[in-house]
Amino acid sequence: MEDFAFVSSLPNTLGIELELQLVDPDTFDLKPAAQDILDNLPDDPLSAKIKPEITRSMIELNSSVHLHPASLLVEMHTMRDLLCHTAERVGARVSGGGTHPFMRWQDRQIFASPRFEQLAGTYGYLARQFTVFGQHIHLGVTGGDEAIALIRGLMPFVPHLIAMSASSPYRDGVDTRFSCCRQHAISSFPLAGHMPAHIADWYAFEAHLMQLGASGLMHSQKDLYWDVRPKPEFGTVEIRVCDTPLTIERACQIAAFAQALGVWVMGCPPPADLAWLAYRSNHFQACRFGMQADYVEAGGAQVRLADHLAALFNLLLPVARDLDTEETLLALRSSLASQGNDARWLRTCHQESGSLPTMVHRASRLFQGAARGDLR
Repeated sequence: MEDFAFVSSLPNTLGIELELQLVDPDTFDLKPAAQDILDNLPDDPLSAKIKPEITRSMIELNSSVHLHPASLLVEMHTMRDLLCHTAERVGARVSGGGTHPFMRWQDRQIFASPRFEQLAGTYGYLARQFTVFGQHIHLGVTGGDEAIALIRGLMPFVPHLIAMSASSPYRDGVDTRFSCCRQHAISSFPLAGHMPAHIADWYAFEAHLMQLGASGLMHSQKDLYWDVRPKPEFGTVEIRVCDTPLTIERACQIAAFAQALGVWVMGCPPPADLAWLAYRSNHFQACRFGMQADYVEAGGAQVRLADHLAALFNLLLPVARDLDTEETLLALRSSLASQGNDARWLRTCHQESGSLPTMVHRASRLFQGAARGDLR
């Protein structure tokens, strides 16, 4: 197993990864166009940040490290335009969203790389069902103990991130009645879930991984499909619960929220034991009902998640003011209040059009920068 050494990063720095759908411009089903796109990317430094994912109908954008979400937004806009123009040249379009609403996993093709082929050999059909699309958020920390403390602090707020980013209500051609059904594909993996409650520092994390390795339960830290996990080689904590939003703007707003949340929780006491007890239930509620979920607080009280999130925004705004991101968090709060999450937009779009392909068409235009009001 690889070394566990934690590479120190500048605290509160920010980066994101976006897994994106490649769709056919005629049928709006998924299209296995990743290799064609990678082969036709221009000679541009940003091209190196566009990478394949496990199946050939997926592609990933990887940002640089940023101090502020405004520069992150500029980079992601440029990278999006580069990707979309290249995709158009090879007969494909790009869309956000956590799941494709009517793709058949049986038709998915594993991207030709040793890592992905090894996963397919290990997990069988689950590897092709893993054609789901998430936003990963990286927060810089100075060391391993700080990473574990940050993970523990973020843990009670995983439902808030799920609900805000939810964009996967449809799968297999039907409305799943979930705001976020993407998480079901991840939970099938044996080392999915959350960091065990007993891990309180980096030493305990290393001991846990060594025990997993010695038992043959894990061969690489990449086998950990935790909702929030340390990335020691990057010097970050990686939040993995967000669906890919339908727009670059919302992706960067949610990243700014996570950045402010990370600063705030590091100044708070560790979460109470009940937070671990309620974790799976709160996680399920957020996936199922989104902003309308029930949420069990660490003290045992049950509240509406939207109300708890509203109170959390109020707590984070002074932090965001210090980070010069208050305007970004206010924009996120306003858009959630007026438009809801992206799962709501997708359902509204489907109700208006009666067509899942039309919904994907509009989502792809939205990702390219079209205004929501123009998508009729």
